[in-house]
Amino acid sequence: MKIIDTDVHESFATIKDLVPYLPEPYRGMIASGAWRGFSQPFAYTSPGNGNRADVRSKDGSASASDYGQMRDQILDAYDLSYAVLTGYFYPTMLKMQYGFGNALASAYNDYVAEHWLSKDERFIGSVQIFARDPNAAALEIDRMAAHPQVRQVMLPVVDDIAYGDPTYRPIFEAANRNDLMVAFHHTTQAQGPYGMGLHYMERHTLIPISLMPQVISLVVNGLFDAYPRLKFMILEGGFSWLPHIMWRLDREYRQGRVEAPWIKKLPSQHIRERLRLSTQPTEDITVDQWVKLVDLMGSDEILVFSTDYPHFDFDDPHMAIPRALPADLREKILWKNAADFYGLSAPGQRRVVSRDAAE
Repeated sequence: MKIIDTDVHESFATIKDLVPYLPEPYRGMIASGAWRGFSQPFAYTSPGNGNRADVRSKDGSASASDYGQMRDQILDAYDLSYAVLTGYFYPTMLKMQYGFGNALASAYNDYVAEHWLSKDERFIGSVQIFARDPNAAALEIDRMAAHPQVRQVMLPVVDDIAYGDPTYRPIFEAANRNDLMVAFHHTTQAQGPYGMGLHYMERHTLIPISLMPQVISLVVNGLFDAYPRLKFMILEGGFSWLPHIMWRLDREYRQGRVEAPWIKKLPSQHIRERLRLSTQPTEDITVDQWVKLVDLMGSDEILVFSTDYPHFDFDDPHMAIPRALPADLREKILWKNAADFYGLSAPGQRRVVSRDAAE
């Protein structure tokens, strides 16, 4: 069966790999070691730290910076039709020095275009932006949208931004005019309402709680209504929580829609039509529970497969998506829903569906 992996994290070996793509004074800030990248507020407890133990670059570092290794371990190993590159270098995590944040985003996008997208037609690219400066972020989206493999904008989930806020509309307007999808992915800054907890296990369990508010913010603040053809993706946050959010939003809408007259459909209808969730990390559930969850969502077109390569909780497609699922449902999860979302056709062929054609 065909497979489209919607969340593959490419990287660089060291932050200094971005130096050739940066202007001064930012080039010197990295070259001199004045800034060494984003640090994490916790220690991983898995053998390979944040990644699979078998992911080692040529220099011995545990980073997904080697195309040949990624090709062998995932692209060819699972005969992927496409792999959507989502990175884990998110400039929005920088909370000051906006010029530096914008320069980092542009540099990283140029690095990925040269060192990743150019090497394999199976790669689908994502635009990394510095979302704290929405107007500059929109210009970066316009710049990168011309690349034939770029299909989405990445919005990192941090601890102080709800993207439904009108401040961030220029980002969505740029994605809309360039026919790009919008994906959300947690970061090491994402947390629950009471922080990250006292153990990594707590923090990892809390990840979906950082993504739920983004869905609520998008719906209630009118993003689905303002951009009726824009589509959204939630990555690496699980999926079993979605029915609750749909039910709760519908209930609040019925009793409080006077406060938000711009919402023209039931929130659950908006979600079914244009929100997609990647399956990783898949829950430890039975086949019957899988089918029941899809039934509770009210659509078999919401879930898309992802491995989360190269992370330690990698999902093998042959294990994570049960073979005993109904064949048509399994096919939709493994590739058909993602192909529809990104406008992709047969393996090895990339087809961009125009807005007019989609209508």
